Amino acid sequence: MGGYRIIRYMSILFVMVSLAPLSAGTDVPVLEVGDKAPLFNANDHLGNLWQAKKVLDSGQYLVVYFYPAAMTGGCTKQACAYRDASAPLKQKGIHVVGISADSVKSLKTFQTEHGLNFPLLSDVNGYIAKQFGVPIRPGGSITRTIEGKDVILERPYTFARWTFIVDPSGEIVYKNTGVKAAVDSQTVIEFLETRK
Repeated sequence: MGGYRIIRYMSILFVMVSLAPLSAGTDVPVLEVGDKAPLFNANDHLGNLWQAKKVLDSGQYLVVYFYPAAMTGGCTKQACAYRDASAPLKQKGIHVVGISADSVKSLKTFQTEHGLNFPLLSDVNGYIAKQFGVPIRPGGSITRTIEGKDVILERPYTFARWTFIVDPSGEIVYKNTGVKAAVDSQTVIEFLETRK
């Protein structure tokens, strides 16, 4: 009987650990306002190499928003709101990127389906999310019907919905860990209007 209890306890413990957010790593601090942002690179939805340094060197502000999963409800609202706000953002010299653990192929599907007009970056190993200290959880897959065909979108991880703004010097000037998906772009615009 004692052995059964130990095995049962270990099984419960394993499930709890599996469901807990993955650590960003003890050697990587959670980034805060005032910290320098990592100069990360990633493949975009077209498979091209996107580089943060190039954007910052051009004198633009960089909005980096992490989101759980392409083609899901809140993430679609957030992306479409950034799409619709692209004109005022570009006029203010603001470059936006969305980051998830979706594959390049899945991101291309997301971009095409919703006419998204900014880069979507693929962080399939969670490396960029860890650099920013964004909580990471196990991923999964979803099926969506696109043009009459079922499409499976898979991701190894999901990220917490966090948004950062990096100024041209590379300093983090804004961090939001309580993002409301549908109004994230408007919140970002309002914040940047107070800085310029």
